[in-house]
Amino acid sequence: MESILDRPIEEWDLGPEPLYRRSQICHWIFGRRVTDFSQMTSLPWELRRRLSEQYSVHTLSLETRRVAPDGTEKFLWRLSDGQLLESVLIPASEGRDGMRAKRWTLCISTQVGCAYGCRFCASGLMGWKRNLTPGEIVGQVLAAQEHSRLPMGNLVFMGMGEPLANFDALQVALSYLCSPWGLGIGARRITISTVGLVPKIWQLAEDPRAFRLAISLHAPNDALRSKLMPIARKYSLQELLEACIAYVRNKGPCLTFEYILLEHVNDYPDHARELSALARRAGAKLNLIPYNPVQGLPWKRPRPTRLECFRDVLARSGCEVTVRQPKGDMIEAACGQLRLVSLVGGGYVEAQQDKCRIPTAGDRQGLQSAAEHKPFDRSMSK
Repeated sequence: MESILDRPIEEWDLGPEPLYRRSQICHWIFGRRVTDFSQMTSLPWELRRRLSEQYSVHTLSLETRRVAPDGTEKFLWRLSDGQLLESVLIPASEGRDGMRAKRWTLCISTQVGCAYGCRFCASGLMGWKRNLTPGEIVGQVLAAQEHSRLPMGNLVFMGMGEPLANFDALQVALSYLCSPWGLGIGARRITISTVGLVPKIWQLAEDPRAFRLAISLHAPNDALRSKLMPIARKYSLQELLEACIAYVRNKGPCLTFEYILLEHVNDYPDHARELSALARRAGAKLNLIPYNPVQGLPWKRPRPTRLECFRDVLARSGCEVTVRQPKGDMIEAACGQLRLVSLVGGGYVEAQQDKCRIPTAGDRQGLQSAAEHKPFDRSMSK
């Protein structure tokens, strides 16, 4: 049965009932967290019967929940068709005073698996199964709140899948997440991540809401990026930058370039200088992400000295740069580690749903050769 949240609110079939019934239904779902239409007692009996016959309010079934020592929580949900997806609840980092803000970020998925095959990403190893519906996207937020009882500060669409490849469902889900009759989350508290689907970035730029946009860049030139990210063979950095500049022009300063650092692949000072030029041109902040090792992939996290030198090159060029602190890596919940898993005999087993070629050590050596950079020297960062 179709979830009522899979449709835009304007398309709900309420028969002859007045329009204000929509807000009443939303209050029951989002305010009182009631998912059984028969229990929505402020609605006429006939409407409750009609809704029960036509719609459901899909709820996600919690398969398992894992908590890392740093407080990060990973939820494994089972969908109505048996597919599995994950959401991750991330605590705020400790401040200089050692205190942790009461702000949590929920990382949610938009697809089961991912079709874009970034060479360093765990989600892509499983291939793509299907898009999530709007109700399944919104359901992750409702279910995480129900199970964690923690205040949500921000939402990031950085889980499994490419959000802009599921654009229509994303738009419907955002209407429920942002609207006052839904969850009322401000657009500036929502970050949408993309590998760089240029036409959809242009389309998102026309949306009146000012969502934060995170570009999964990960390489500062087309030659290297096309080896790491197949999407770069379709859209060049020039095309991507033009779309990003238009987005910032329409929305203000809300753009971030995400850059996973792979040792001896994209972490040389020359790369930092190229990255700096791109960021300054687009008006983007930079978020450096030390690679989180993934079983079956050959990439390594740079040593601290390489990371520091890379960051220093960017900072001296005038870029606003942060280094993401790894969280949840002990439970495979950190960035790039989201995987479909199933419980077999009480232990985790990867759900090998699609065969996908895993890069070998030879692939990594080829990428290093393609980079054609001299050995790292701290003096090069000056």
